[in-house]
Amino acid sequence: MIAAAVARALAAVRVEPDYVPFLGGLDNVTPPLQLPRGFCRAAQNFEASINGGYERFKGYERFDGRPAPSDAQYAILNVTITGSFAVGNTITGVTSGATAVVLAVVTTSTPNYLVITKIVGTFVNPETLNVAAAPQGTTSSTASVNGASTAKLHAQYNNLAADNYRDDILAVPGSGIVRGVWMLNDVVYAFRNNAGGTACVMHKFSATGWQAVTFGEEVSFTAGSGDVDDGDTLTQGGVTATIRRVVITSGTLGAGTAAGRFVITGRAGGNFGAGAATTTGAGAVTLSGAQTAITLNPDGRFEFVNANFGGAANATRMYGCDGKNRAFEFAVGGGVDIFVPITTGMTTDTPSFITEHKKHLFLAFVGSVQHSGIGTPYVWTPVTGASEIATGDTVTGFMQQPGGETEGALAIFTRNKLAILYGSSSADWKLNAYKREVGAYAYSVQQVGLTLMLDDRGVTTLATSANYGNFADATISRRIQGWVSEERPKIKASCIARDKNQYRLFFSDAYALFVTIDNKKLVGMMPMLFIDNVECACSLEKVDGSEAIYFGSDDGFVYQMEKGTSMDEDAIEAYLHLAFNNSGGPRVMKSYRNGALEISGDGYAELQISADLGYASSNVLQQDSQSVVTNFSAGEWDTGTWDVGVWDGQTLMPSEFNLRGDAENVSLKILTNADYFLPVKISGAILNEISRRLMR
Repeated sequence: MIAAAVARALAAVRVEPDYVPFLGGLDNVTPPLQLPRGFCRAAQNFEASINGGYERFKGYERFDGRPAPSDAQYAILNVTITGSFAVGNTITGVTSGATAVVLAVVTTSTPNYLVITKIVGTFVNPETLNVAAAPQGTTSSTASVNGASTAKLHAQYNNLAADNYRDDILAVPGSGIVRGVWMLNDVVYAFRNNAGGTACVMHKFSATGWQAVTFGEEVSFTAGSGDVDDGDTLTQGGVTATIRRVVITSGTLGAGTAAGRFVITGRAGGNFGAGAATTTGAGAVTLSGAQTAITLNPDGRFEFVNANFGGAANATRMYGCDGKNRAFEFAVGGGVDIFVPITTGMTTDTPSFITEHKKHLFLAFVGSVQHSGIGTPYVWTPVTGASEIATGDTVTGFMQQPGGETEGALAIFTRNKLAILYGSSSADWKLNAYKREVGAYAYSVQQVGLTLMLDDRGVTTLATSANYGNFADATISRRIQGWVSEERPKIKASCIARDKNQYRLFFSDAYALFVTIDNKKLVGMMPMLFIDNVECACSLEKVDGSEAIYFGSDDGFVYQMEKGTSMDEDAIEAYLHLAFNNSGGPRVMKSYRNGALEISGDGYAELQISADLGYASSNVLQQDSQSVVTNFSAGEWDTGTWDVGVWDGQTLMPSEFNLRGDAENVSLKILTNADYFLPVKISGAILNEISRRLMR
């Protein structure tokens, strides 16, 4: 009778499910009772998703143009072992001639098998396998690509293959940090000091790794007339060279008054000298003296912009500066790299920031902003529309802005103030001071729907106000102001992630801040901790419209973000500590029964889940950590060949976990830490609880 009564009483107890959406990002400032549920009180290496939820950072991997580690594949090859195989061996099929590299030797299963990668040819069954011309075993199957018996093994073997390919990828040749990285027409370029630190060298990626770019030489001329074009041969007596770029800085060829420089390659027959010379197009010039080699001084910090001043569809070129050298233009013409230094006439001609605006090339020299003539990035004389704009403070960046109905505007940032340049040329420029207290740290200005920068007040936005053509600013980092204030002086670089609507800041202690924006509103801010320091970064669209994000580090490597499952083979340690959730009853004691996470993803991952009950009080019995395994596979219907591939895979599932304890609130704690887990997105949690009584 008593047992039955107890059973009836327990059955009558109502368990209430409470769904907690994970939204808002990190907030380590707001008091616990005021902090909205779903926010995080601590977090690392999770990012706020534009569609809600928190997603583990995908990772990054080294890059030099060779096959990407994340594209590597493995295969399973069953073998009968008669000798011995070791990791790293190259095996050769005696009959087929096929070769592969051994990633793992598995003798704990029947049959024994090798995990292999870098397969060339097709192994046959059976055939003898040689290592260094000595037989070590015989195949008992053909190679099965991605043939692991479990999802976890598949993830681990993929990771082994990635690590093997990773070892082939090398740093940018030279010494010190990577000083700049950029992309033009899907070709990635990187700048680094040479081995002796005496000059900076430009490199480009290739199928065999980084290759130094040859700059060529330049020679000055005056009294240019006639037909002088890129590609002509320049001749002076027995000395010849190919003209790669005609740089006219004043006058015209038609009037016979053109002056400037030629960028030349392939010089033969000795050195040019002062005096008359001709070109194959019946042009005539007077050379000012001997040619000089184009070189770069070391230790710069490069900034870039891609711009098209010619108007043709294929005329986009790279423009850059580094604070140590003249600005430059770079393009590839006729299969030849063409590097063109730009001379502005400044006494110290070493600009630090660069942009293109209204068909002018803009450069910043400490507190002076200068721009070229319209459509003429080589010409810097007032007669052609070039001019100077004084800012009164050290310039730290440019960013184009929406302006009035018929004109755009250029935001000119300095360390302590901001000005907006209206107009279309030197004929009607109007520089409006915005606010003295709104400025930006160098290398922090980006645009993702609206302009964002790091200022003394924190992460600040600049957007068009309701009064069309004017602007309004707002600090959006108040929820993590203490963290931002500590990291702010360490700023090194920034970039955007278009696919995720993110603004990313990188600091000298390997921390980063990912800021997610949706429709010009803050979704959330989340801190990251990289293994490798970010010295410079860029994010650009490729020709096919996809996005590529790269950064250069202090170890000389260039890395590509949003690639792989690790931080270049190091584990990604990611965690979330959610806000204390009281389910609307801050002083109501609850019995927590169990819970479930709403998780989505594309592959194998493991999570460790625990909880802090009752503000993590030592007077409350706390929740033990437990493991949740997820194994997602993309499902497709009505594609490919029937009965081949996965058509019933899952990309979204609830993952249940135990949650037992009595307290007024609970904070979930989620940890994942490995180098082979694919990213997961956690959209929310369901907490099953019983409300018991008011607390005294």
